[in-house]
Amino acid sequence: MSDLLGFVLSGLVSGALYALLATGLVLSYSASGLFNFAHGATAYLCALAFYELHSGFGWPAVPTALLLVVVAAPALGWGLDRLMFRKLARVGETAQIVATIGLLVALPALGLWVVELLDEAGASVEPAENQFGLPGVGPSPARSWQLTDGVGVDSDQLITWVTTAVVAVGLWILMRHTPLGLRLRAAVDNRSLVELRGISADRLSSVAWMLSSALAGLAGVLATPLLGLSSHDFTLFLFVSATAAVLGRFLSIPLAFAGGLGLGVLQNLVAGYADFAEKITGFRTAVPFLILFAGLLLLTRRQRTAGTAAVDAPPVDYLAGRSWTRRWGPWTAAAVLMALALYTVTTPFWSGILTQGLAISLVFVSFTVVTGLGAMVSLAQATFVTGAALVAGLLMSHGWPFFAAALAGTCAAAALGALVALPALRLGGRSLALATLALAFLADQVLFQMGWLRNGDTGWEIPRPVFGPVDLSDDRAMGVAMIVLVSAAVAALGALRDSPSGRAMLAVRSAPAAAMASGVSVVRTKLLLFTLSAGLAGFGGVMYASFNTRITATDFTAMTGLIWLAVAVAAGVRRAQFAVVAGLVFAIVPHLVADYVTESVHLPVILFGLAGLALANDPDGYCAAVPVRMHRRRQKRGATYAPPAEIPAPPAEIPVPPAEIPAPPAEIPAPPAIEERGLGQRPSSVRAGPGEEGPPALTLHNLRAGYNRTPTLHGVHLTVHPGEIVALLGPNGAGKSTTCLAAAGQLRPLTGQVYIDGRDATRWDAVHRARAGVVLAPEGRGIFPALTIEENLALYLKDRDARDAVYERFPGLAARRRVPAGSLSGGEQQLLALAPLLQRPPKVLIADEPSLGLAPRVVDDVFRLLVELRDAGAGLLLVEEKAAEILGVADTVAYLAQGRISWCGPRSEVRADRLTEAYLGMARP
Repeated sequence: MSDLLGFVLSGLVSGALYALLATGLVLSYSASGLFNFAHGATAYLCALAFYELHSGFGWPAVPTALLLVVVAAPALGWGLDRLMFRKLARVGETAQIVATIGLLVALPALGLWVVELLDEAGASVEPAENQFGLPGVGPSPARSWQLTDGVGVDSDQLITWVTTAVVAVGLWILMRHTPLGLRLRAAVDNRSLVELRGISADRLSSVAWMLSSALAGLAGVLATPLLGLSSHDFTLFLFVSATAAVLGRFLSIPLAFAGGLGLGVLQNLVAGYADFAEKITGFRTAVPFLILFAGLLLLTRRQRTAGTAAVDAPPVDYLAGRSWTRRWGPWTAAAVLMALALYTVTTPFWSGILTQGLAISLVFVSFTVVTGLGAMVSLAQATFVTGAALVAGLLMSHGWPFFAAALAGTCAAAALGALVALPALRLGGRSLALATLALAFLADQVLFQMGWLRNGDTGWEIPRPVFGPVDLSDDRAMGVAMIVLVSAAVAALGALRDSPSGRAMLAVRSAPAAAMASGVSVVRTKLLLFTLSAGLAGFGGVMYASFNTRITATDFTAMTGLIWLAVAVAAGVRRAQFAVVAGLVFAIVPHLVADYVTESVHLPVILFGLAGLALANDPDGYCAAVPVRMHRRRQKRGATYAPPAEIPAPPAEIPVPPAEIPAPPAEIPAPPAIEERGLGQRPSSVRAGPGEEGPPALTLHNLRAGYNRTPTLHGVHLTVHPGEIVALLGPNGAGKSTTCLAAAGQLRPLTGQVYIDGRDATRWDAVHRARAGVVLAPEGRGIFPALTIEENLALYLKDRDARDAVYERFPGLAARRRVPAGSLSGGEQQLLALAPLLQRPPKVLIADEPSLGLAPRVVDDVFRLLVELRDAGAGLLLVEEKAAEILGVADTVAYLAQGRISWCGPRSEVRADRLTEAYLGMARP
C-alpha cells in the first residue's frame, strides 16, 4: 500500500508539471490555431534563467521566480506572437509545425550561448547544460516530511502541488467569470465572428500567448529541482504533456489539466508495476511515449476533408512550360562545376565538407518525398537513418559486401517506415508529427538499446565502398559519386512529379477529398510516400555513415531529426533541388561560423532553428521564394504605371446608365403574409434613403474584390442610407457574399473605396468597421455555439438591463439562458444573433441570407426584427434567396450579376422579367 501511495504522490508531482504545460498548449492553440512545439523550450529558457540568476548571481529565489513568470515569460510570448505566431496562423500547417520546431531548437541554444558569452565576459554564471540536483523556489536543501513508512514528501513537491492548485483555480475564475475569459472562449469558438463584433482577435491571441508562456515559465521554474537543466528532458516533458492536450481535444483547459495529473500518476504506476519491463532495456523511460502514441491514436478525431476546393494549394511554378535547358540547365551546370571543383580548387578539408553535405542531402531529399509530395510531417527520419546504418553495419560485420548490406539496410528502413505509417496515417498534421516523434523516441530508448543491434558504444564500422578501379576512400571520388547519386535522386523525383502517379500524389496533398472522388486511394498513396521516404532516408544514412566510416546508436537521435527538418523545409521542401541546397548549407555553415564568427557550437544551431522563422513570410521556403521575387521584379520592370488618382468623394447617388433602367412597370406586390403584418410599410417618421439628410451610412464605390488576387466583383457601386433597407439580389456565384465580406472588412478590396458615414474606411479591418457601427450577420448563424445564451448576449450587451430587455422580448431565450447556444434550433439561433441589435442598433447591418434554412413562421419573425432595426434608423443591406419576402420589406433593390450591379432602383420600379433574369443568371452586365 505504501508503494502505491508513493507512486501516486510522486506521479502527481510530474502530473502537475504536465498539467501546467498542457494547459498552456491548449490555451495558445485554442486562441490562435497554432500548436506550439517550442512550448517546452520556453520552460527550459525560464528554468535556465532562474538557475543562473539565483545560483550564479545570488538573486533571492521567490522574487526571481516571480520576475520570470510574471514579466519575462509573458514578454517572450508577446514578442513571439507579434514577430512570428500571427503570421504563422495564416499559413499552412506544415509551415506552422516546422517553424515552431525550429524555435524549439533555437531557444535552448540561444540561452546556452548567452550563458557562454556571459562566462567569457567574466560574469558569475554557473555551468548550465545537463546540471541536476539544483535548488528550487523553496528551501535549499529541500525539507522532507514522512507521511507513512517509506512515503515522504519534500518542500519542492509540496510547492509544486500548491502552486498548481492555485493556478488551476485562478484559470477557472479567469476563463469563467471575467470578460477577458469570455472573449478568449469566444475567440476559440469563432475567431472571425469575434472580429465582426468589434473585438480584436489578434489582441486576444497575444493575451493567450502571454498566459501560455507564463504557464510554461512556471512549469520550468518548478521543474528545476526535479528535472535539472537538460533541454532534452524538457523537450521530452513537453511531448508527454501533449498527450494531456490531446485528451482535452486541444480545446478544453479543464480536461487538459485533469489529463496531465492523471498522466503523471499513470506513468508512475506503469513504470512501477510492469514487471516484464525489467527484461526490456529502456522500457521504463519509454513509457511516456507509449502513452503519447496510444493517446494520439485513441483520442484524435479525424477531421472532415470534404467541402474545400484545395486544402494545400501549391505555389505558382513560373518555370512551367519552359524548356528543359531553362528548368534544369542551371542545376546541371552547378553539379558539373562542383565535380570539377572537387579535383581542382577545393582543399582536402573542403572536399570532405562538400561530400558530407551531399551525403546528408540524400536524407534531406526524403523530406521532399514525405512532406513536399505527401504533405506529412515526419519527425522520425533520423530513426530511419540510424536503423538502416546499424543494420548495414551489422551485416557488413558478418561479411556482407557493401552494396548488399546497403540494400538490406534501405529495405529495413522502408519496412520500419511502413510500420510507423500504418497506425499513424489515420492522423494528420500536428497529430501525425507528434506520433512519429513519439515513435522516434521509442526507437532511441528501446530499439536502438538492443545490444545485438547497437554493438555497445563503439557501434559498427562501415568502410567506404570499392568497386573495380574506383575507390571511394578518397573524399574527391566519394564526392563525385555522391553528386551522381544525388542527381539521380533529384531526376527521379522530378520524373515522378510529372508522371500520372506524381500528379495523383499532388492531388492527395492539395485536395484529399477530391482525389478520393477521382478514384485515388489516399491511404495507399500516403503509405507509399511514407515508405519511399523512409527507404530514401535509410539509404542516405548508409552513405552518410560510410563517409564517416562508422555508425553508433547515438549519432543521429530524434532531436537531430528536428534540426534536419527545420533546415530542409526552410530551404524549400517541394523541390528536391532545394533539399540539396539545404544539405550543403547544413554542412558548410557550422565551419564558416567557427572560422569567421565564433567557435561556439550553439550559434549554428540557433541559425538553423531560426531559419524556420522565414516560413512565416515564405511558407514554401527561401529557395522557392527566389523565382517568385524574380518574377515580380520582371513584372514591375515591364509594367507602366499611371499616376495614382486622388480618392474621389463618395458619390451622392449610384450612377446607373440610362439604358439599363427599365421603364417603370406595375409594382410587384409584397407577399400577403408580410403586408398583413405591416412590414412593408414605412412609418412617416423615417424618411426614405435618397431624401435622407447627412451622408449615407454605407457606400461602396467602384469596388473590385476577390480571392487570391482574382476579382469576383468588378466595380460595384452601392449606397445604403440610414433608415433604408437595400435588397441585393442575384443568382448563386454572382458575388453577393463577396460584397458582404468586402463591406464588413473581412475581405480586403483590390481597388475601390468603402465609406462608412461619409468617412473613408477602405483600409479599416473588420474590427475597426464593427466599432464604427457596421455589423455583419454572416451566412448561417452569427452566434458562438459553445457559449451560453447569456454569454452570447454579454459579448454585445455589457449592460445587464439591456440583456434583461432582450429576455422580456423573447421569453423562450430567457427560459434557457444557461444553455449553450449551439443546442438551440436554427430559428432560435438567428433570433439570438439579431435580438441584441435591437437594444444597441448599429449604423449598418449587413445580413447574408438571414432566412436561410428557417421555417416560414420564423422567417416572419426575422423580417419583423429587420424592419424594427430600419425603423430605429439603421441602414440594412440584405442578401436573400427568397425574393418575395425581401421585396416585401425592401426600400431599394439592386441586381448583382457576374460581379456587377446591373440595375438599382426603388422597389416600386422592380420588373418581374428583370427579377426572373437576375435569378436565372441572365441579367445584362
